[in-house]
Amino acid sequence: MGIQWDIWKKPIILLISTGLAGMGNFIYLVAINLLVYQMTGSAAHVAGLWIIGPTINVLTKFWTGSFIDYRSKRKIMMVTYVTRAILIFLIPFLPNIYSVYLVLILLSVANSFFVPSSVTYTTKLVPIEIRKRYNSIHSLTTSGAFIVGPAIAGTLILLRGIDFTFAMNGLLFVGSALLLFFLPETDQENPASAPRLTFSQIRSDWFVVLEFFKKQKYVAFIYSMYLTTTIFSFAMDAQEVVFAQRVVGLSELEYSLLISITGIGAIVGAFLVTMFAQKLSLRVMISLGMLMETVGYLCYAFSWSFLSITIGFTVLGLFNAFINAGITTFYQNNVPTDIMGRVTSVFQLFQSLLQIIFVLLVGTIADIIPLRITIICLSTGMLVIALITVVNIVRKSKMKFFLESHSQETQSVQ
Repeated sequence: MGIQWDIWKKPIILLISTGLAGMGNFIYLVAINLLVYQMTGSAAHVAGLWIIGPTINVLTKFWTGSFIDYRSKRKIMMVTYVTRAILIFLIPFLPNIYSVYLVLILLSVANSFFVPSSVTYTTKLVPIEIRKRYNSIHSLTTSGAFIVGPAIAGTLILLRGIDFTFAMNGLLFVGSALLLFFLPETDQENPASAPRLTFSQIRSDWFVVLEFFKKQKYVAFIYSMYLTTTIFSFAMDAQEVVFAQRVVGLSELEYSLLISITGIGAIVGAFLVTMFAQKLSLRVMISLGMLMETVGYLCYAFSWSFLSITIGFTVLGLFNAFINAGITTFYQNNVPTDIMGRVTSVFQLFQSLLQIIFVLLVGTIADIIPLRITIICLSTGMLVIALITVVNIVRKSKMKFFLESHSQETQSVQ
């Protein structure tokens, strides 16, 4: 037990820190949607909240990786947590919707630094032998936050109002930052040796990333295919309310119940992954998760009643944790940590750009052809991508990319 505690002590602190932040993210999501709707009365303004994040990613991700990889990831995470806390504390005092949007933009900028830093710091802090289980538990905490966060937000808003909810929300991010004080540095930081963030440096770093893609075509291919399925799902999720209520005919109560059932399914799926993580190979987790998630979307696309759409959403929730834990571990095991910030930023840049295009495209097409046909086409395309990915995953010649021991630790390509 002592040895296990020594291995897990630091990862557990990191899990609690990211878990609190995850809870804060979902509380914030509920509160900010309500605030914007109260201030404007416009569904379009609320929908605009979904575009800010991807848009900021497109504008920042081409250079954030160059900043992150040469500096302390732990300190960047702490600064972004504190920055988000301060900005969220300010929201109740803002005079108009334009100032709210300005703060939301700044929050998205902070988040664009946080994600690549967090992925790299986690990879360095968590030993390879327990990464799969760590990522499984992280999926469980994320799924739990998906259920508990909105419930806490709803209760706080009902009892104390939106302003108090934002204050509590900010405190969660402060708590997340404080917990990182108890974790060690994983970078031998020397500010004097860090290159200046110039156009020449950014261009040089892009060549490093492209060289990695060239040398590790298989890793880039598998992860790109996974991101493509997330883009398809993001486009379908953007039309979820319209599809469920107008096409399937659900009432607002039934839709709310559907979301709750999906969240419970996600928690159960994440719990199962956590329990059986050591018995399931990465190849099985990724293949099973990707295929069954696609099956869930197909059930959703062809649904005609509350029962049928619930089956689809339950399958989605159950197997989402499998693919998330599996693909995250695969990525951490195969991307060198000293360029991970840059590689992650480049992937997220293209992901965000395609998300914006797909959401706008699907929204436009849905006004021309029936929404059900649009969703069926997207889910079918997602199935084709999943099948191609699984065929490439199960090839025996690619087994080395899915090993889970120290021999798999990736060395720098620089």
